[in-house]
Amino acid sequence: MTSNANTERAGRARAWQRMLSGRRLDLLNPDPNDIAIEDIAHGLSRVARWNGQTSGEHVFTVAQHSLLVEHIVGREHPEWPDAWLLGALLHDAPEYVVGDLISPFKAAIGIDYKAFEIRLLEAIHLRFDLPERLPEDVTAAIKDADRVAAYFEATLIAGFEQNEAMRFFGHPPEWPAEDVTRIRAHVMPMPLTTVHKNFLVRFAELTKDAGTSPK
Repeated sequence: MTSNANTERAGRARAWQRMLSGRRLDLLNPDPNDIAIEDIAHGLSRVARWNGQTSGEHVFTVAQHSLLVEHIVGREHPEWPDAWLLGALLHDAPEYVVGDLISPFKAAIGIDYKAFEIRLLEAIHLRFDLPERLPEDVTAAIKDADRVAAYFEATLIAGFEQNEAMRFFGHPPEWPAEDVTRIRAHVMPMPLTTVHKNFLVRFAELTKDAGTSPK
């Protein structure tokens, strides 16, 4: 190989990732056809929340967090169609390829990282018959549920004091004791194989009417 060819190859940064399914996803220009729920479930069930700084025998994964957020949204908005609940389940789906960067690091990286995440999430939405961008009220409700989930994760498994968690994530809802008990159960870290299966099961439940989701 000539030196010019070596230089050309070195100058071309690889911008795709190969999945275990055999798919190759272009990270800079993601094609919805290259996205599969099996790859998302596999990745998210192996990505640790809180940089792995959680208690318990098992890692608390992004997949388990996603199930928790979807559970909270469903409790707070029982009138929502399955499409919006699916949006909640997939709200962190880009992390199956980019990982879970903690919020302070995302802020330090800046807007380019956020734009990259949004572009990938839009491709994921299109793959699963959701609008590229969810309605603003739906997005806001999912973000609220995300903060509630973060509060409970922070105080139950990530070592935060309640006052500290409230400063970062807001005051938790005034729920009945039985609801808080359910949330606590959702936060207890599970084996990754269990979380992987639960994520795929919930996805299947929410997409049983695929193609009829509101746009």
